[in-house]
Order: sequence, then C-alpha cells, then structure tokens
Amino acid sequence: MTIAVAIAGCGYFSRFHQDAWSRMADVRVVGIADRDPQKRAAAAALFPQARAFVEAETMLDETTPDLIDIVTPPQTHLDLVRAASRRKVAMICQKPLAPALPEAIELVETAERAGTLLAVHENFRFMPWFLETARLMADGAVGTPLNISFRLRPGDGQGPNAYLSRQPYFQQMPRFLVHETGIHLIDVFRCLMGEITGVFARLRRINPVIAGEDAGLVIFDFASGAAGLFDGNRHVDHPAKDTRMTNGVLLVEGTEGVIRLDGFGKLFVRPRGGEEREHAYDWEDRGYGGDCVYRQSRHIVDHLVTGTPLVNSGRDYLRNLDIEEAVYRSAEEGRFISL
Repeated sequence: MTIAVAIAGCGYFSRFHQDAWSRMADVRVVGIADRDPQKRAAAAALFPQARAFVEAETMLDETTPDLIDIVTPPQTHLDLVRAASRRKVAMICQKPLAPALPEAIELVETAERAGTLLAVHENFRFMPWFLETARLMADGAVGTPLNISFRLRPGDGQGPNAYLSRQPYFQQMPRFLVHETGIHLIDVFRCLMGEITGVFARLRRINPVIAGEDAGLVIFDFASGAAGLFDGNRHVDHPAKDTRMTNGVLLVEGTEGVIRLDGFGKLFVRPRGGEEREHAYDWEDRGYGGDCVYRQSRHIVDHLVTGTPLVNSGRDYLRNLDIEEAVYRSAEEGRFISL
C-alpha cells in the first residue's frame, strides 16, 4: 500500500518533513503548497513527481491525497484542518496546534466531527535518546522513578536578530518558551514519568525584542508521587557539537539508579552506589534531533497502513495543552496549580 502525501508549508522546518517523506518507499508525495515562490520551488525540486500549488485547498482538490502534512505557522492551522476535514483527508499538524487553547480544542473537534484522523507532529518523544531512556526505565535501570529534570539550553535567543533567519514568527509569539518549546518536554515528561497532576512556574523575558517569555522554571508533580523540573533558557548554551540537537541535558533519578543525557546524544547509566558508565545504543545524527522527524512521520504511516496504535492523536495532545495553560496560570498568579 502506498500513501499519497500532500505537504502544506515549505518553510524552515518543513525541509525536515520533506526529507523524511522522501526516504519512505511506501509514500508518494503528490503535492506541495506554499505562497512563497522560492520555498515552493525548492520543495518542488526534491519531488519532481509532485504538483506545486500556491493554495493548500487547491492542492487538496486536485491531488486527493490520503494524508496532508500541515507545516505552516499556528494561526493557519484551523483553516487547514477545516479544509482537510471537509474532504475526509487524514492530517498531521505541526505544533503549536493553535495560538490559544480554545482554538486548539475547536481544531481537534473539527477533525473528530468529520471522522478524520488528526495526529500532532510532536517529534521530541521520537528522539532516539528519549526512546532509549524509556526502554531503559522499562527494564528497571532506575528502579522506581523519583525525579526528572531537563535543562533546555539551545543558546539561540540572543540579540535583535534572534530566530529571524530560521523561524521569524517566534519573535511575535505572545507565549513563547513554554508554548513553542517547553510543550515538547511536557510531552516527554508524561511519556517517561506518567501523568502530571500539578505545576508551579516562574517565567521571564530576557530578550526585549521578542514578545513572549524566553526563560523560566517549571516544577511538576506526577500522579506517581515523583517530581519534575523544566529549567529553560534560550540564551544559554551547553556543551554540544550542535546545541539544538538535544536542546539540553536530561537527568532521570530513581530508587536503583540514574540515567543522564548529555548534549552529544550520549546516555550514561549509574546504578545506585556504583560508577557511571556510558550506555551504547544505535542512532544516527541525521535531520533534526537524531532523525526524530522521520520516526514521527513513520509512526503515522505505520498507523495508516497496519493499524498500529497512535501515540500522538489530537485528542490525546489536548492534555499537554491543559498542562501548558496551568503553567501560564501558575506564573501569572504566583501559585501552585493542581490538575
């Protein structure tokens, strides 16, 4: 079975999506759409068999894909989901799903009313180091998990030109660090540690040229009784060949051991009372984040072709957005928020 894919949006991050689709033998890209002629032409060069369009709705009508990959800014997502839902086309939608929670809920409910698949392109959980950490935890490497922390340190947020060469709309987002980036770690924390039951947050803006926050601390309570810390600062970097590959460092601590991730994608395991040793595992430094975009996209295709369980449906993802709202509410009100 071959899946016909249409791509809406050919900007900076779309190139990782395009690379992923180009490497799947059971995927055929039938259409690409972008209003920028240069971006559209660059994508068309990669997929000579695909038709190029200015408008995504025209692309949907004229190519009749099985799946549309929505890789456009958040404010465009709802209209594209409506368009795909009317045509009963399955969807992957980049995050943030929408500028605010009510619109994200409407987006999910639109797809549900139409009976169409809506998956969220949440790629961090598909990074190889997080997948391997989950496997190690399942094998008992840390015993009962007690604490998790992630120090986000991409070091890309300084000066008046911050983000302009890559994703310029970052500068205008009224909510930034948690809404755009921290949401990934909310998803990873839930994947590794279970459900989040409460948050306490302190957020701040360091770079005056951006609208939203770019640094902050968020404490998480988990249903298991464990605790978590997200320590994010987009100004500060960390030891790495590419600071945006892992984006920071992870620590998972439990009753029987510790797992540590460094900025080079290396994992280290230390049993309780013992010495830390590097844990070797297979992964490739390709694309973005250890080829996580390919793994995420492959997960969707496998679901469509063989019916394997989907871990990133729109409905499931709304829980992450509920937690995000609690983080911002906690920061605004200066108190712990129960979920």
